[in-house]
Amino acid sequence: MGKKYHLFEVFGIELEYMLVNNQNFKVAPVADTLLTLKNGELTSDIENGAIAWSNELVAHVIELKTNGPTADLDNLSEAFHKNIIEINSLLKSLNTYLLPTAAHPLMNPLTDTQLWKHSYSEVYALYNRIFNCKGHGWSNVQSTHINLPFYDDNEFEKLHAAIRLILPLIPGLCASSPILEGKNTGFKDTRLEYYKTNQKEIPEMTGLVIPEQVFSKKRYQTQIFEPINKAIKPHDTEHILDHYFLNSRGAIARFDRNAIEIRLVDIQECPKADIAICVLIIEVLKLLVSEKLEPLKSQKTFTKEALYNILNPCIKDGENYIVKNLEYLNLFRINKILTVQEIWKTLYGYVKNDINETHYQAIETIITNGTLSTRILNAIADDFSENNIKKVYAQLANCLEENKMFIS
Repeated sequence: MGKKYHLFEVFGIELEYMLVNNQNFKVAPVADTLLTLKNGELTSDIENGAIAWSNELVAHVIELKTNGPTADLDNLSEAFHKNIIEINSLLKSLNTYLLPTAAHPLMNPLTDTQLWKHSYSEVYALYNRIFNCKGHGWSNVQSTHINLPFYDDNEFEKLHAAIRLILPLIPGLCASSPILEGKNTGFKDTRLEYYKTNQKEIPEMTGLVIPEQVFSKKRYQTQIFEPINKAIKPHDTEHILDHYFLNSRGAIARFDRNAIEIRLVDIQECPKADIAICVLIIEVLKLLVSEKLEPLKSQKTFTKEALYNILNPCIKDGENYIVKNLEYLNLFRINKILTVQEIWKTLYGYVKNDINETHYQAIETIITNGTLSTRILNAIADDFSENNIKKVYAQLANCLEENKMFIS
């Protein structure tokens, strides 16, 4: 384990992108070729200054991440963007480019999925055997992960309590997966709709997505890790799976690196949007942890069921979902029922002065014009022909290349 950090001292951000063929718009399983082009030989991780590149479960996804913990969020958008431009120029020779958003709108996972075949592949193969990874929930999901450190049990308690409370609202800020196989799924955040039941064969792994009310390492071990390890045992005959890898809640505790990783954020159209969302979430978490809104004791009282009952409809309706649970709203000093969009506007009002103004435009675009899912559906305008979908997603790819917001 490396150096331990205190709350909000440093951050780790991970962004996942699809590789797509520029002639037929199909996913391009060439992540290994891309990494080889960059490095001269195949390796699953490449350090490229402030940003590192790595492979994922499927061969058409590449992950970009902060190269170790960073204290500087305000220059990250630019750092990620530089790497995106470099990757796109390397991909030109392969007739391929990077595509943003949390789901490919036309992919058929049964015919188009290829798993990563190189390092770590035995773990992926075992996953495939247990869960069959040729489904949208495995092979057509791109997300943003936010890693936040804690120093000890005392800090873990505060951070875990705050993160649990913010998770239900996240789809209403960053849903970006409204279309699968050429159809409007009816869910603003289809990625999370799949995420909920992805590992139904072993329900202990995902639980109710919202983590249990556990606020110490010891309780986490007995209430989350031990049931996971017990449930996986009959399947993992080679003893190669690790409970950190298996825990699939919407936020997972990594005691091996003293951090909690938030996993419910759909990736956006460009790093400018991704980092702005991360900054907003982090500032709201700081506010909760400070106990200026409500004491820690109150924050810890919410059951996973109560929080899931807000998350679940928010996955479907995104920012338009109306939260009626006043006890929950009171945590944020809100005393009337509001849409998730209005809740985020209120929270942004609380923390705006603590956010660098370079993020204002991205945040305000989202909380005014709606989630990326809403903006995509507005641009599609009920024309779900393949040509029109390709046209709109070409604009999204252009937003990624230019690091600019998508406004329909």
